[in-house]
Amino acid sequence: MSLERPSAIIFDWDNTLVDTWPVIHDSMNTTLEEMGFTLWSIDETKERVRRSLREAFPDLFGDRWEVARDIFYARFRKIHLERLEVLQGAEALLKSLYAKNIYLGVVSNKSGDNLRREAAHLAWDQYFGRIVGAMDAKRDKPAIEPVLMALDGSDITPGSDVWFVGDTKIDMECAYNSGCFPVLIRREPPEAKEFGDFMPEMHFSGCDMLTTLASKL
Repeated sequence: MSLERPSAIIFDWDNTLVDTWPVIHDSMNTTLEEMGFTLWSIDETKERVRRSLREAFPDLFGDRWEVARDIFYARFRKIHLERLEVLQGAEALLKSLYAKNIYLGVVSNKSGDNLRREAAHLAWDQYFGRIVGAMDAKRDKPAIEPVLMALDGSDITPGSDVWFVGDTKIDMECAYNSGCFPVLIRREPPEAKEFGDFMPEMHFSGCDMLTTLASKL
């Protein structure tokens, strides 16, 4: 495992630094119910919710996708701050990296306004140079545009010295598309064919493990 110091680290948000699956699941099922669809199990929500809403909802709800969007966001905004849960070791990780003067950013497919509201609620916005969510850039993750926006103003360009840390295939795909170093952070190790052409270069079972590595950078 390389211990070369990164110039920057870009984090995914949901289920990389915070646990928001219960909120997403609740909001999604509220939307499905009001739109007359069958409700999803939590496992189905975790499997199906990957892309940004503006990309996923037209496929799911057709020409009524904007109605569904408004239902989803109304429910989400009502509950997301009170039910926001920090993943173990996440804040210590951010503090450690920030203290080392490593540039930090966020690229998420969560609505940019809701994303920044959560970061401010946790007082984590102080750690990040830029916090980029869905609809902030011309295209959403896994496209390169939100990565470029996250690095804007830092004098850092995407490359192997920029780590992209996330918990899903779309995060690893974003890393590859932008030329960044892909880092998977989740309890389960990557399976042989799970990520296809977008295999992570490193895997950590949680934020605590990445903090241990960061202490050596």
